[in-house]
Amino acid sequence: MFCTQCGFQLKDDDRFCCRCGARTAVGRIDAPARVLMLDKHNKKIAGVCAGMARYLDMDVTLIRVLWLAIAIITGVGFIAYLAAWIVMPSDYGWNDRPVFVPNTGQS
Repeated sequence: MFCTQCGFQLKDDDRFCCRCGARTAVGRIDAPARVLMLDKHNKKIAGVCAGMARYLDMDVTLIRVLWLAIAIITGVGFIAYLAAWIVMPSDYGWNDRPVFVPNTGQS
């Protein structure tokens, strides 16, 4: 596998390029772009922070630290976390759904 940014040869299980830091497709779920869902595969409590990190394409640890800091400082974070847990749909079974690939007419 090669990096799409710099062309450096990567191992098959690398998540980031060691030369330029670009993200690879390893570990990503085949879902439509920009869908906010609970991430049941990388969850710690409910999957809210992991789902937000996947949606924003950020590190999940950074999202968890920010969410905890907001929760401790303002107290609103706990209520917002519970609300997000209730409102956000789950990605459980998402990989079992057939993926629609439109026919562009090109061969």
